Amino acid sequence: MLQVKNISKNFKKNQVLNNISFQIYPGQIVHIAGRNGSGKSTLFKIITHLIKPTSGTITLDSNVKIGALIENPGFIEYESALTNLKFLANLNNAFDLSTVSNLMESFYLNPNDNSPVSKYSIGMRQKIGIIQAIMEDQNLILLDEPTRGLDPESIEQFVDLLNKLRNQNKSIIIASHDLLPDLKYDATYRLEKGLLVHE
Repeated sequence: MLQVKNISKNFKKNQVLNNISFQIYPGQIVHIAGRNGSGKSTLFKIITHLIKPTSGTITLDSNVKIGALIENPGFIEYESALTNLKFLANLNNAFDLSTVSNLMESFYLNPNDNSPVSKYSIGMRQKIGIIQAIMEDQNLILLDEPTRGLDPESIEQFVDLLNKLRNQNKSIIIASHDLLPDLKYDATYRLEKGLLVHE
């Protein structure tokens, strides 16, 4: 599914990633821990080709479709959540109202709420970010601090969703400070001083 091989990234004289290698297969969930500024978001941006590595290679199977929540998700602030999700999905002609509505309702969001996203809490915005990462049937899903701002009930719902995605043979990489309870990981790593350590 995905092979990360000898990835390094320098920003001028600052080395953020140092010879990172790991792989993930269909149906696996991988966790990468690390404090703020450890390079988790940079690694995700390299995997999604938003930035180029200084060295190393990213290899993806031909059928891989990436969905990603990286750092703070950006939205059209004066539009509703549903309008934002429709806009994002339509970039790939992949909007499905039923799928998106069901995902919103599973996270206790009302698809018919016309309130602008600018009025949403951090947790509500995070839920929209999670939805956009999976609503187009993506099979490699990258989630950067996905539970930030979520209440315990929403975290429980989020874990249930991840288990369903795993059962659909989708691969998930979660970058966060802590492991989620009630979620089985196939591999756990820690990113420290640019190095990825298998735990």
